[in-house]
Amino acid sequence: MSAPQDRIAVECPSCSPAEPTVHEVLKEGGGHRTVRCTECSHVHKVRIESETEVERDVIVSQDDESFSTTVDAPLDETVAVGEEFIVDSPEAIMLVRITGIEVGPEQRAEEATVEEVNTIWTRAVDNVTVNVTVNPKEGTGDRKDTRSFDLQLPGDHEFVVGETESFGDEEFIIKAIQVRQDAPEYRHGKFDHDGDMVYAKDVKRLYGTDQTTSAWSAW
Repeated sequence: MSAPQDRIAVECPSCSPAEPTVHEVLKEGGGHRTVRCTECSHVHKVRIESETEVERDVIVSQDDESFSTTVDAPLDETVAVGEEFIVDSPEAIMLVRITGIEVGPEQRAEEATVEEVNTIWTRAVDNVTVNVTVNPKEGTGDRKDTRSFDLQLPGDHEFVVGETESFGDEEFIIKAIQVRQDAPEYRHGKFDHDGDMVYAKDVKRLYGTDQTTSAWSAW
């Protein structure tokens, strides 16, 4: 039952069939509202219009590149930083995560309804680049010989502290994982206990100890 103070503007078949007048909402159900005209007190039913969708701009970032596209969403739907959704664009169909919500000129929000949103800023998370920093294992090099490289991986690849990872010629034990700020489901920004797991899409940087036999031989 709708509260008596709920009001809408619709045509009244009794006193105003061509122009909307203010009506009190008496009841909702079955795809209709029962309303009463505030001008003549005539009670009648009106159909509830289907949920209205609007087009909103979306900026998608992937590594050092970005492109703009649009999505359609219901006006009253709420979006929030950290949420993920599918973008179907001419460039690609991809899973993205919301990193920012623009609600006005130079105004950002952590959460807003689609009606309030101007632009949604996102990052592709189905395929990601992971930054890795590896130290030489003890006795094979100095700390200054630390090196870095990138890995291209599916976003749902699991990294676990204490486990050994091998990618081509690279092999290292994960010592710590720094987490991205747009991954709010993690309680900490950095994990360094054996067994701690972080998905590749949530990794800002991996820290490891080299396990290859020849990586430092030329140094």
